[in-house]
Amino acid sequence: MLKITSKEFNVTEAIRNRIESRLEKLDRYDVQLINPHVIIHTDGPLFKIETSIKLNNGQLFAQAKHQNLYAAINAMGQKLEKQLNRLTHKPAKRTLLTGAEAEEYATEYAA
Repeated sequence: MLKITSKEFNVTEAIRNRIESRLEKLDRYDVQLINPHVIIHTDGPLFKIETSIKLNNGQLFAQAKHQNLYAAINAMGQKLEKQLNRLTHKPAKRTLLTGAEAEEYATEYAA
């Protein structure tokens, strides 16, 4: 369940829908989002959005500032997508050296 909080102003249905639609784009990574929490602040003329989401194998945190609230929501969503992409594809990048590759690596970097 998505939790959206703000002390400075009321969160309208349009803002809630925009945040929910942005977080729904994270569903394509097939990762369960646990307790997503979005906090909206006003920092002078800027809107500041902080999001923390727990995952089974880690946690995501993104923060974005912009003069336009919807632009800040988009920037926050892009940061979350980038983090989740990195987190889900990181194990695939780790490869084990086998056979001749391991011997070549050992001779090349031997002290």
